[in-house]
Amino acid sequence: MIFGLVGFVAVTLNAASLRLDITPVIKGQPLKLDSLSGQNAAGETWSVTRLSYFISGISLQRSDATWLDLPNALAWLNPLAKQDGLTINDVPSGDYQALKFHVGLDPTQNASNPASHPPDHPLNPNLNGLHWSWLGGYIFLALEGRFHTTTDPSLQGYAYHLARDPFRTAITLPCKLSIQDRASLAIQFNIDTLINGDKPVTFAKDGTSTHSKEGDPLASALQANLSRAFSLAGDLPSIAQPSPKDDLTKKLDLPAHYSAYKFELPANFPIPPFPKDNPLLIERVSLGKKLFHETALSKNGRLSCASCHLPEAALGDPRQFSAGVENRLGNRNAMPLFNLAWKSAFFWDGRSPSLRDQVLQPIQDHREMDESLDNVVLKLKRLPAYQEAFKNAFGSGEITAQNLALALENFLLTLTSYNSKFDRAYRGEVELTDLEKLGFQLFMTEREPRLGSLGGDCFHCHGGPLFTDHQFRNNGLPIEDTDLGRFLATKASLDRGAFSTPSLRNIALTAPYMHDGRFATLEQVLDHYSEGLQYTATLDPNLAKHPGGGLQLSPEDKQALIAFLKTLTDTDFVSKAEADER
Repeated sequence: MIFGLVGFVAVTLNAASLRLDITPVIKGQPLKLDSLSGQNAAGETWSVTRLSYFISGISLQRSDATWLDLPNALAWLNPLAKQDGLTINDVPSGDYQALKFHVGLDPTQNASNPASHPPDHPLNPNLNGLHWSWLGGYIFLALEGRFHTTTDPSLQGYAYHLARDPFRTAITLPCKLSIQDRASLAIQFNIDTLINGDKPVTFAKDGTSTHSKEGDPLASALQANLSRAFSLAGDLPSIAQPSPKDDLTKKLDLPAHYSAYKFELPANFPIPPFPKDNPLLIERVSLGKKLFHETALSKNGRLSCASCHLPEAALGDPRQFSAGVENRLGNRNAMPLFNLAWKSAFFWDGRSPSLRDQVLQPIQDHREMDESLDNVVLKLKRLPAYQEAFKNAFGSGEITAQNLALALENFLLTLTSYNSKFDRAYRGEVELTDLEKLGFQLFMTEREPRLGSLGGDCFHCHGGPLFTDHQFRNNGLPIEDTDLGRFLATKASLDRGAFSTPSLRNIALTAPYMHDGRFATLEQVLDHYSEGLQYTATLDPNLAKHPGGGLQLSPEDKQALIAFLKTLTDTDFVSKAEADER
């Protein structure tokens, strides 16, 4: 039952659990990403391209005014990732009169080791993209988007990040809630209140970015508004039922005898989400490595995967565009292959959701290996060595396109890079030079001129031990109709000209740079971010917030940043890749 009371919603359902569904809205309508639907008192019109935040510290107020804490209730919410609420189990039945939660994390959660959380845990940084990298701690709420003023119709960017313990914000909502079996509350997150609340925010006047430094009036205004930005909705959503668990035993196709592959995980890396239906086996990894170097996968019998992924280029391609069968060229630079276990979308445009899907595309692409999967299977079946190798790797022993893909996926998942000079310095084994240290400091420092902070702002997209957030961004290159990037996969307007954020590990080895290999040197890359940004409609807000063409780095800043970037070269990874090729 739903009772319409002033400021109250009462619910009586059936189950010993409480579901909270939180819908972000602007002007009472569900948030539509990248829609210029917001307006503030100064007449600025604004959109939201990213909303990502944590809620924690959830408690219910009993009828006698005492509070029941629900200590394990924690959620990461992000409408783009379809994370829109949480279900809290084992809630004691009874009557309650208020709900309280916090936007942000408590000090213990905030200081927790990000590498200790399972792949699907809300605090795993590879999942949420909100850990503040080497600085420690999490961003509690990220609100990013674009705006224009009444006098200037050109779009500019803003990036508001609330973080640090003092900015954890309590929300209290009165509600008559009777929990007997299952109960549900529908909550609205009023984004326009966050901008237009008791302390209205003006982008042009108050600032286009904040990183919640102590004494920052913009962060304080956002926190004050946030405390009043949630309200109960009048309509209750249906309660999501748990999906049935897959029976993986029939999918594993394990051979009679096999050996588990020992995956070495650095202590500071987040736990990756390995595919549950393709366990890492020594036999499959070995088969995958053999297939990676197999020229029978190509139509002319001369090209293998390894032909375009060279050890000396960190398994990338030093050519701007790789040459396929009959020297046909594509239009994108081949990406280096390492730390793929942490990715969930592949190619520059993210069109492949898994490695097993990705590996089959170059084989069939007319510009690359130009072969059919049926022909590949026929050719492999004629080779006795593969008949034995597939029997060792799969219970069925079948040589199929699916098993070929699973074996290649197994091998590619094992390609890890984590032993650069920077990593050794992090472990205390070596020391960076003063110039390298300065470069790291610039890399990790935000650029907020209004607060006197003049860093390189690199860590927003390239932070953490993986040196990438695995997101897709328009990084200020001209948008060309011949290649619209992520838009080709999603058809979403905000993805026009967006491409995958590459890892900066081994960056000194992986020239040329950008999706189309347009820059030959790191110097050219930094010149682009410093003075060469193209301010198009979908430019990432973390770049669009910088006026004047970019970061305006000094020659000394660029020199220091390049010195630091060169510390990310992992010669051990290169040596192992060279050994695999022999």
